[in-house]
Amino acid sequence: MPGLVQSVERAAAILRLLAGSAEGMGVSEVARSLSLPKGTAHGLLRTLRHVGFVDHDSGSGRYRAGAALARLSLGHIDLNELRSHCINWADPLAAHSGEAVHIGALSSGEVLIVHHVFRPYDTQQTLDVGSRMPAHASALGKVLLAHDTRATALALGQPLTAFTRRTLIRPDSLRRDLAEIRAAGWGAQVGEQRIGTAAIAAPIRDYGGLVVAAIGISGDVERICDAQRRPRPALVSRVREAALAVSRDLAESRR
Repeated sequence: MPGLVQSVERAAAILRLLAGSAEGMGVSEVARSLSLPKGTAHGLLRTLRHVGFVDHDSGSGRYRAGAALARLSLGHIDLNELRSHCINWADPLAAHSGEAVHIGALSSGEVLIVHHVFRPYDTQQTLDVGSRMPAHASALGKVLLAHDTRATALALGQPLTAFTRRTLIRPDSLRRDLAEIRAAGWGAQVGEQRIGTAAIAAPIRDYGGLVVAAIGISGDVERICDAQRRPRPALVSRVREAALAVSRDLAESRR
């Protein structure tokens, strides 16, 4: 059996130490408290700062527990921050695809819509921000479930609602679909949530590759899919490009 990784143990000890210090600590204090060489403590603090778990006050030279650590303890990304990074890419995706764009994150087992761009040139639309979608029957939800084993286990631990005859309600069928989504890097639903509609979605990743949200387009099956009811490759590419762009913005904001 492999042994423990000492650097991870030391990093965890630093985080616990800083979490209990309201005024923060200098490198020397951290090193003394944990009986570490000063150079080792400095290297660990720099790495933790790089990933956002530690903040550094250049004036005082003190380190404090960072905002990313607080977000980790809450189990989700700040939705206002997510929305701000999505705006620059959601509008062009709607314009180029001709379809409505939604950005969603998991919340209490469902998909919470945090941003919505209307389909261009179409009236009679209702703003969906704040509404919820079923995770197992939506493209956004299935992409999120595919990258969250805990959420998948919770979803499969209860009966799944059939919204149409195409909704995946058998655990083995849903698991296979989620595995295919992980492998492909995108997901879709065709008539699973509502008859005659389809959607394509791709994951939005935070710094380090953690999937925190999903972005997707939705519309009539005839526009989203080809004659064989397969999502059109050009639309899949546009959705994936938008997801990668938002992910890059999120990552850059943490550096």
